[in-house]
Amino acid sequence: MLRGGAALLAAGLAALLTVTGAASRLDDVFYDLHLSNWGYAPDDDVVIVAIDDRSLNELGQWPWPRDIHAQMLDRLGYAGVRGVALDLVLAEPDRTGDGHDAALAASMRRVGRVALPVTTAPLRQNGPLVEVLPTPLIATAATTLGHTDIELDSEGTAREMYLQAGLGESRWSALGLALIGLEPNTVPHPLPGLRRPASERGSPYQQTRDHRVRIRFAGPPGTFGQVSYSDVLDGEVPAELLRGRWVVVGVTASGLAPSYLTPMSDVVRMDGAEYQANVIEMLLHDRTIVPMRPVWQALLAAIMLFAVVLLMLHPRFQRPLLVTSLAALLTAFGSVALLRLGNVWFAPATTIAMIALAYLLWMIAHLRHWRREANLDTLTRLGNRRRFDHVLQSELASARRTRTPLSLALVDVDFFKAYNDSEGHRAGDKLLRQIAEVIASHARRPRDLAARFGGDEFAVILPDTHVEGAARVADGILEDMRKLDARYGEGHADQRVSLSIGLYTCVPGVHTHVRTLFDGADSALYRAKENGRDRREATRFGEV
Repeated sequence: MLRGGAALLAAGLAALLTVTGAASRLDDVFYDLHLSNWGYAPDDDVVIVAIDDRSLNELGQWPWPRDIHAQMLDRLGYAGVRGVALDLVLAEPDRTGDGHDAALAASMRRVGRVALPVTTAPLRQNGPLVEVLPTPLIATAATTLGHTDIELDSEGTAREMYLQAGLGESRWSALGLALIGLEPNTVPHPLPGLRRPASERGSPYQQTRDHRVRIRFAGPPGTFGQVSYSDVLDGEVPAELLRGRWVVVGVTASGLAPSYLTPMSDVVRMDGAEYQANVIEMLLHDRTIVPMRPVWQALLAAIMLFAVVLLMLHPRFQRPLLVTSLAALLTAFGSVALLRLGNVWFAPATTIAMIALAYLLWMIAHLRHWRREANLDTLTRLGNRRRFDHVLQSELASARRTRTPLSLALVDVDFFKAYNDSEGHRAGDKLLRQIAEVIASHARRPRDLAARFGGDEFAVILPDTHVEGAARVADGILEDMRKLDARYGEGHADQRVSLSIGLYTCVPGVHTHVRTLFDGADSALYRAKENGRDRREATRFGEV
């Protein structure tokens, strides 16, 4: 019953901590460590047209007139690309004239498969968010629009994304998803990712997100092939390098656009264009990593902790370290296996931490148990000689400091050998346990200690106890012992086991030692035996 309760408690706590994400930082460390060693070679489906520093040097200060983008798009169209994600914010008309916007719109219609981004921004400082779309002329020419809401965790790292998002409702697909959706049968079906609860209503002023996934990055920044914007514009990029590929056009020049930390790099940041390339490649080849639903994560963690704690507390199982070690390894390897074989992310840190905590608590409990057992007599469960010596020394020092009386009672079982020989060792052991219960029942106060020296000898330490109090304790023990009526021999007629008790009480001084207490109590015990047994005798020192 106790084992089951402890196992259920551990399981419930593991489930609760898993749902709340208490160990999310550790999970991210584990995830990043694995993902950084799990890169892959892209399949050359995506190429980046980079607005790099060299393009800025050749084409002039940013932003450029939009007829330049129109010329570049025409080059891509002539090369036969599958589609273009033009990852540029085109929310305001071209400053150099409406004709350039019209030229860009015409080029977009000629290419036929162009996706543009939708961003969110406040209209004024501290104002509500609004969706920022391309200008109407350009937006109507685009084949599709997609959001570029990049999800960053508390450390500013891009691990996750939402395949659908928007203010108020998740109407926009992610830019990469919107792009590949222009070609039939390329979008994964059904769309992967954790769904937003149906009961959760979106606010028109807040992002509403759906289909949460983790990004399977191909590698560190620079993994995807890039060509310079100016080279494409000048016709220096062979058409074969672009034909049949998805193209992401984005800013990579330093200082012009934000860049992001990813699990693939702790220092080098990834620009937005390569981020989008990773998303497209991931979606095209079903490499999307889907976090396990919280309820399933909690259930798995609970099952693991329940089984581990049950095994640890099983009385016949003697290897809890082996159980916890194997369980922790199984959790870690299981997480990796799910990630590699099923593209499912199970966060293992809470489960592993709870397994470690369970073992730590087990160790603490057993250390306390072993410490307690080291100070107990195994037969009677009273204090043993080691415990008695320690407590007597401590109480003697305390009584010496406080000038309070200290009493010691030595108890000897009369005729125990004869009883043991007559009734057998099992009966003798049972009698010793009964005598121990009698003695312990009269050492009631927290600091009183009943102990067994070994054999048929017992002792009671009575701190802050005068002669009269010690005598009352001894008389109570003798009276209860007589009630046991432990008789032996043929017919069990006249021979009866009794107790002899010697008491010594004093207010310890600087010259009072443990030996002093023993000698005084032993002398009284000797007189009790000489005077007929089944009695107590007392020795006291001074006025106590």
